[in-house]
Amino acid sequence: MKTFRIIAMIILPFMLVATSCEKDLNLIPESVIGANSYWKNQGDVDSYVNGMYVRFRSDANDNLFSWGEARSEVLSYGLQASEGRERYFENTLDPDAAGPDWKNLYTVIHDANLILKYGPDIDFDSDAKKNIALAQAHAMRAYCYFIIAKVWGDAPVNTEPTEGFDPVNSFKARDNVSEVMSLVKSDIDAALGLFPDNTFSNGRSQWSKPAVNALKGDVYLWTGKLMGGGTSDITTALTSLESVRTADVDLLSTYDDIFRYDNKENKEVIMAIHYEDLESGNNFNDGIYIRGDQIPTNGDPAAKALLGEGGGLNRWAPAAGFRSQWTSDDSRKNATFVLMNTENPNNPGVYDQFYASAALKFRGFVDAGTRKYMDDIILYRYADVLLMIAEAKNALGQDPSAEMILIRQRAYGENYPGHEFVSGTLDANDDAILQERLFELSFEGKRWYDLLRFEKAFELVPSLIGEPEHKRLFPISQETISLNGLIEQNPGY
Repeated sequence: MKTFRIIAMIILPFMLVATSCEKDLNLIPESVIGANSYWKNQGDVDSYVNGMYVRFRSDANDNLFSWGEARSEVLSYGLQASEGRERYFENTLDPDAAGPDWKNLYTVIHDANLILKYGPDIDFDSDAKKNIALAQAHAMRAYCYFIIAKVWGDAPVNTEPTEGFDPVNSFKARDNVSEVMSLVKSDIDAALGLFPDNTFSNGRSQWSKPAVNALKGDVYLWTGKLMGGGTSDITTALTSLESVRTADVDLLSTYDDIFRYDNKENKEVIMAIHYEDLESGNNFNDGIYIRGDQIPTNGDPAAKALLGEGGGLNRWAPAAGFRSQWTSDDSRKNATFVLMNTENPNNPGVYDQFYASAALKFRGFVDAGTRKYMDDIILYRYADVLLMIAEAKNALGQDPSAEMILIRQRAYGENYPGHEFVSGTLDANDDAILQERLFELSFEGKRWYDLLRFEKAFELVPSLIGEPEHKRLFPISQETISLNGLIEQNPGY
């Protein structure tokens, strides 16, 4: 396996270094090398592309989940000390406790900017390989700015790398969110124009044309429903999402198989952040499981069988209101979370005393008695695309039944009768689609954005009922403002 060395560079106010290969993406210090001696050949570009994914994985470890799921109604307190996580689901974030900031996203954007600056002038052994490298940089920059726009709104737009001390690029005021989204859309179009075909790059753990079309659908649904894009943008979203269906994708017959460590890059996955044993640390699910010595001896045997070997710390957990919405005949339930009850002391054999709950979807695997949370973090998968197609169709006055039926048939199997989807009014269909996304995609970093896109956050999240609208956005951290005096706080914070 070829190992590519990544140079250390000053990126905004801090330094980053890494080494990587296609699957071995560890961070290792290297010497500082200037652009004049580094950007010389195809290997230099390829190594920086891989380094870009290394650095993005640091956000996938926890931050993508914190931004995209934690403020929704899905989570509540666990067995362990929460270490401030209640700030999310109680929606009490403020500038001093603002959650993860955008610093690392801008680091990844900086990587993309370097690739897009130097890559075009470097000789590759084929134009197709060069175009794929440039396409991945455009796609990653688009994805990062899309997160920034959804989480914070207005933000500095940088399309040039920060090399050395550059006050113009290092210290910028926030641009309007419409400018951020304009860059997102132009980067998406650039990426789609560069990918040579509709196949997947490096398995399904790097950006590809199908993945970028999934991203495009997501972006245009957002701008169509929330930023005035209307029918035109939603039509564009539907076209892009339908094009994903022509790629090598399919729904797996067994829902739990989608997420398993030994089944990575399966046909349902469109884009994922890759994790590998002995290469990367644990992902966020180690904070939503149950430590082995806290599994109760008098716990429900069925729940203990689902949980298996314990591990991690139950710092937050699936909330009661979330758990109560599921039916027992939904095959997704036992792949998504476990409810651990203990035996009723007054009724032996009856397990109805609540003890804890844990998320099972990204439960990893057990190695020598240790649970390792190294399942890939999935950014887009085929079921998500189908439900976005249903959403777009409904917004355009079309029938979303075909896609909803596919999802429910897989979920309920032989129990499907009684769970049929019947198209109704636009509002009724939207409610059904949003609910289906909860069951299908919970703990995948989607729920908060879904609630915003369907404009249901202040109705369905208990801690947001009656709260001011400024809480749609996260606060800008005080540290970010301290580092750059041109950054102004989001209103209301």
